[in-house]
Amino acid sequence: MVPPDQLPPTAETIEAIARATIAGLPDAFRAHLGDVVLIVEEFADDETLDALGIEDPFELSGVYHGRPLGEKSSMDSGTPPDRIHLYRRAILDEWIDTGVGLTALVAHVTIHEIGHHFGLSDADMHALEASVEG
Repeated sequence: MVPPDQLPPTAETIEAIARATIAGLPDAFRAHLGDVVLIVEEFADDETLDALGIEDPFELSGVYHGRPLGEKSSMDSGTPPDRIHLYRRAILDEWIDTGVGLTALVAHVTIHEIGHHFGLSDADMHALEASVEG
């Protein structure tokens, strides 16, 4: 039996890190995330991988499904809620391969996907990430 302190982080652990990251965002961002659903799964489904042209599910650690805030319209009724998916197995592989701390890695992926919700550029995402790191 593997000792509990050597078990890989669970989906619940990754979700807790992601939620703590969101809680640490500036108020102006958090105010617009209330309807975004956070989902942690083992891997992306085949439909998502195919849509992104990705063959290896270990290559996708997170994805945003939805329309950026600036593209939304009052005519969008009936659409599913915006969702941020984090993929546990891909995150764990990246964590092991890169040596980046799990909290920092999950925060990075979470903020990147939040950035898509806001339609941010990569530079803006990095600035947001830096503001959370303090």
